[in-house]
Amino acid sequence: MKLANLAIIMTCFNRRETTLNCLRALYQETTKFDVYLTDDGSSDGTAQAVKAEFPDVKILQGDGNLFWVGGMRLAFGEAIKHRYDYYLWLNDDTFLEPNTLSNLLNIHQSLVEQKHPDSIVVGTTKDPITGKPTYGGAVKSQKWYSNKFEFLQPSSSLQQCDAMFGNCVLIPNTVVSKVGNIDAAFIHSLGDLDYALRARKSGCEIWIAPGYVGTCSKNSVRNSWADTNLNLLERLKKVTQIKGFPIKPWTVFCMRHSGPFWLLYWFLPYIRAIIGYKNLAASPTFAE
Repeated sequence: MKLANLAIIMTCFNRRETTLNCLRALYQETTKFDVYLTDDGSSDGTAQAVKAEFPDVKILQGDGNLFWVGGMRLAFGEAIKHRYDYYLWLNDDTFLEPNTLSNLLNIHQSLVEQKHPDSIVVGTTKDPITGKPTYGGAVKSQKWYSNKFEFLQPSSSLQQCDAMFGNCVLIPNTVVSKVGNIDAAFIHSLGDLDYALRARKSGCEIWIAPGYVGTCSKNSVRNSWADTNLNLLERLKKVTQIKGFPIKPWTVFCMRHSGPFWLLYWFLPYIRAIIGYKNLAASPTFAE
């Protein structure tokens, strides 16, 4: 395989040591790459610390209102201008194991040789303490009433899936040329899921790499809209906030991906915020 031209896409906000540790693990890789990092108005000196330790990182400045989608979209858009062969989305709380980049690139090259060039390759992460899987690929729930995408456990071989969490995702330029950037309709969540579904509608495929690519702790549901320890009014308030299901982005997502009965799916997260959703913490899921 020819030497790949690779851009790493990241965003961060006020977790300096986490971001630095992510970059330290990344820079142990032997594969060449450029890093595009959005610092979304951090007040803890993240940008300055990154610049001091990793002067080659291309830092883009946000105003504190970009959140995950906005920060990733800004960095991704800047990298796309330079026409890389590959782009790797990487969460700044994901710590890669050695040789992850070369392994993912080799997997994609193998897919190209098998006539699957327009393929996204997703890496699965595990909890650093328990070793349990946390983020990776997902498949659509078979329940007719569900608009949910359920986590798919990694195996020892490649698996095809329907969608992905955006923690560690390799996207070739052939996919980017069809799908473009992350959609600005979204703010914090749903942007990775929407990207996957748009890619599949464009004829692209999504594959889960074998095994694990690194570690990432799972987000807690504590103090979120799914926390049944909160009262009803608190859950209802949180479910419509940016890190829940804000009404406008959620409406766009449902209209785009949920078919003629999209309004039925649209109500589900708000109903579940009312009645409680005790099973949400059991396994990673997207949407409803």
